[in-house]
Amino acid sequence: MPTRAIWTGSRPAFRRLNNAAHVPTSLSRCAYATTSATAATFAQQSKLPQLPIPSLSESTAKYLATCEPFFPKGSPRHEEMQKIVHDFASPHGLGAKLQSRLIEYAKTQPNSWLEDLWLKNAYLMWRYPSMINVNWWCQFTDHPGQPPDLLAKPPPRGVLSAFQIQRAAGLISNALTFKETIDSGTLPVDYIKRKDGSKTPMCMNQYRNLFGATRIPGDPTDGITTVHPAPGKHIIVMCRDQMYRVDVYTIKGDRVSVKEIMRQLFAVGHESFGDASEPPIGLLTAGDRDTCFKAHKELIQISPENEQNFETIKDALFVVCLDDFSTNQTIDHSHHQIFHGMDGHNRYFDKALEIVVANTGRAGLNGEHTPADAVIPGRFMDYILANEPAQDPPNASSTTLPPIRKLKWHVNNSISEYISYADKTAKKLIDNTASVLLHYDVYGGRYIKEVAKIAPDSYVQMAIQIAWQRMHTEPTAVYESASTRAFLHGRTETIRSLSKESWQLACNFDNDDVLYADKRLLFDSAVATHRAYQRDASNGKGIDRHFLGLRAMLQSSESSPLFSDPAFTLTSKWRLSTSNMSPGDWFYGGFGPVYEDGYGIAYAIGDVGIKFSISGNLKSKETKVKEFRSTLERTLTDLMILFPKRTEVWGMGWQQKHAQDRQEQIYLAMMKNLSDLYVEKENLIAQKYSSQRKKE
Repeated sequence: MPTRAIWTGSRPAFRRLNNAAHVPTSLSRCAYATTSATAATFAQQSKLPQLPIPSLSESTAKYLATCEPFFPKGSPRHEEMQKIVHDFASPHGLGAKLQSRLIEYAKTQPNSWLEDLWLKNAYLMWRYPSMINVNWWCQFTDHPGQPPDLLAKPPPRGVLSAFQIQRAAGLISNALTFKETIDSGTLPVDYIKRKDGSKTPMCMNQYRNLFGATRIPGDPTDGITTVHPAPGKHIIVMCRDQMYRVDVYTIKGDRVSVKEIMRQLFAVGHESFGDASEPPIGLLTAGDRDTCFKAHKELIQISPENEQNFETIKDALFVVCLDDFSTNQTIDHSHHQIFHGMDGHNRYFDKALEIVVANTGRAGLNGEHTPADAVIPGRFMDYILANEPAQDPPNASSTTLPPIRKLKWHVNNSISEYISYADKTAKKLIDNTASVLLHYDVYGGRYIKEVAKIAPDSYVQMAIQIAWQRMHTEPTAVYESASTRAFLHGRTETIRSLSKESWQLACNFDNDDVLYADKRLLFDSAVATHRAYQRDASNGKGIDRHFLGLRAMLQSSESSPLFSDPAFTLTSKWRLSTSNMSPGDWFYGGFGPVYEDGYGIAYAIGDVGIKFSISGNLKSKETKVKEFRSTLERTLTDLMILFPKRTEVWGMGWQQKHAQDRQEQIYLAMMKNLSDLYVEKENLIAQKYSSQRKKE
């Protein structure tokens, strides 16, 4: 039987958390190994430890250390902060009381003390639009059979293409196969690889939240519904702002061929151009959450058919958006279609997964962040793209699917006004958001590891901070996501990437009075500090989730000088919000800026290059995304002066040797994909045969 879960935000009994809204969209990709394809997906769950609560002394000491770039040790302000922290953490101080309450609260939580607090305070209670602010985007690599003419001369606006339908059908079919590996428990468990060769299993719970998950508008906070296994047999397909229920399983629950799914999509395209248009209800999810809730509530009151439509959307496995246009194909423009659709239309941003397909055949994914961190849909995307062009499932039925059904809405003048307001809100937000890409190809992860001999993630973090210093001169708090999936129902923790050591490096990098050898020592010291914090964060020893929990324990009559201290706000104002989504072989992605005067930076470190997306607000006088991109590009190249020449490490002719290595890796990957495909099909055939035998 499927298990249903719903997280609903009710107004918390504690104070509004000033910084909880400012949580960047995490696209971090943790390295993982997999067991054999027969491993039970959730077999390790009962063995996982629960997320620990750090000691008060650990967190306050780390906090003071992260304040040093802003207020150096020994300065009057730092001494003042030390007193505030000492009073807070003393045995009879407020911190000790909050810690005790948090420990007692943790005993009431079955899986993780952080889980509900995080969902409510990081996502569900905030009333700004989810589009750009919460949702993330990923653009896929082109289909192996992509017609170049469609990219060189895209179809005109108002037209769907046959190749677009073909690719969308294949992505849908591959997505269903991936879902079945979760439902059957044959999706291999994710593992963290350790240097000593050991492997630590990771929590697989978020895979339960991937299909069918929907954000539900609420007041004062939203909810999120998930069902596992998701029992829906249909998806929602959107075209020209119209919504269609499209069955992708037969009435008996059997899979069908890719061509049968294509037939359904062609029917959607034909009907969307022929019928009278329904109001663009999906646009409500692009506006602020209060407007979305009011409209949602009123629509349900207007007609039972509207209520049934929302149930149909909620139960859908995912959404597919067939766009009758494509954006400019240049690197800085094509991803905007996936990010926000250019105007917020033809989307339903409250669904966990939205596959977007342009009429050129280019495609991507827009994801609502609440139910899962992006490493989970990252693995999903790896699968559906690695298996293009899609093949029919071995158990494909020849049965014709039920006809598509258009969702028809009953509206009044009030609903029309809500839609108009959401339209204006979305366009204003989109017009104020800049997003550019940098595909740096001078070197990549191989150079960083073998020549610079630095951990690639730390290397890129230092490059970002040097670029920031070159433009802005003053330090800023830097957020980087760390996965805590080594713990039961773990999500993320903040890596406070800015440190005293990294800021010293940034300030001295362009100082001609500092020797290159000394700059390298500064670099190594900054990396060591970053790596240490990274390890602590992944092991549940970060401070930001701990502080969130402590603040959540405050009673209405209580206040804390620590949490109201301007230094506390300054050191968690993430003007640099970063996330590592390496390796980015099949896609690249990004998210919106967390603060109006900051940047949202996603990066993927490949073997021979590094992909960045950089977002910011156009109205801000502080943020200039194109200038930051050029500064970052120059910084990455300038960093090479600190390390040996490539020929000194790799020898002459290294370009040809590396090209040969890459070709061999491609062949090995192809062989592995074929092997995995064989095992997967073998398992599916065995399952079907077993079910048939049971029926007999």
